[in-house]
Amino acid sequence: MPPSISAFQAAYIGIEVLIALVSVPGNVLVIWAVKVNQALRDATFCFIVSLAVADVAVGALVIPLAILINIGPQTYFHTCLMVACPVLILTQSSILALLAIAVDRYLRVKIPLRYKMVVTPRRAAVAIAGCWILSFVVGLTPMFGWNNLSAVERAWAANGSMGEPVIKCEFEKVISMEYMVYFNFFVWVLPPLLLMVLIYLEVFYLIRKQLNKKVSASSGDPQKYYGKELKIAKSLALILFLFALSWLPLHILNCITLFCPSCHKPSILTYIAIFLTHGNSAMNPIVYAFRIQKFRVTFLKIWNDNFRCQPAPPIGEDLPEERPDD
Repeated sequence: MPPSISAFQAAYIGIEVLIALVSVPGNVLVIWAVKVNQALRDATFCFIVSLAVADVAVGALVIPLAILINIGPQTYFHTCLMVACPVLILTQSSILALLAIAVDRYLRVKIPLRYKMVVTPRRAAVAIAGCWILSFVVGLTPMFGWNNLSAVERAWAANGSMGEPVIKCEFEKVISMEYMVYFNFFVWVLPPLLLMVLIYLEVFYLIRKQLNKKVSASSGDPQKYYGKELKIAKSLALILFLFALSWLPLHILNCITLFCPSCHKPSILTYIAIFLTHGNSAMNPIVYAFRIQKFRVTFLKIWNDNFRCQPAPPIGEDLPEERPDD
């Protein structure tokens, strides 16, 4: 570490630490809530746990690594590459978890009677495992050779140096912009986001159609069933919107870097885009708390039971009905 840190770096580090201090406890609370509340054990909430695990890792791993990169240590090329790859893995995991959630909500309103036969716990677990495996493959692709090693080696050799290049560790110095734009963004980020938008539009259409026709598609009151589905779908669509809002600016900046190398990018815009991507990991628990009553009640129970020493009544007892228009 250099002997001194600039005021700008200190401010950057402070904001990153604040994001981590909100993200890690908040997402741990989400995982804890699903563990203690049986009502949060269906497939959707299992995918939400997968998303929360990725967000915990952002706060506990990616943000410290981002701070390290900002300080600018001198490292071997492949060491820096390993530092840069975790954020790619976790971003992809979040996108695939959001896609799985969208598909799950679609199935709940498209085939409500057969949903539990189609979406079994085993299949949900396989889907989660598949999402993480695919995320590691996509995120570690730069480690398999799609990186900037050739360019760095040429510059290293031009200086008369031998062995593996030692560089100032920076994301863009080791990660190829062709990989970030053509492979990461155009294949693994943008198409899934567009697909999720189409899925949620179809979900809202099906729910509104059922509410208007008042056709019973479950053992209970269709207004109650589809009203609850509408509320949850709105909440999860908001999670998707916040994810897109947080991540698209950085990908747009990457496109500018690749397609217009001479264009000037104010560093403050890059930092804002980075803060948005990291801050997204802290947003989801807040949305759950305000938008999904099962989470809100469970969060309060965990708080009362473990931090205020005021045990709350068992979850599920005297629980008010969720209002579809909340």
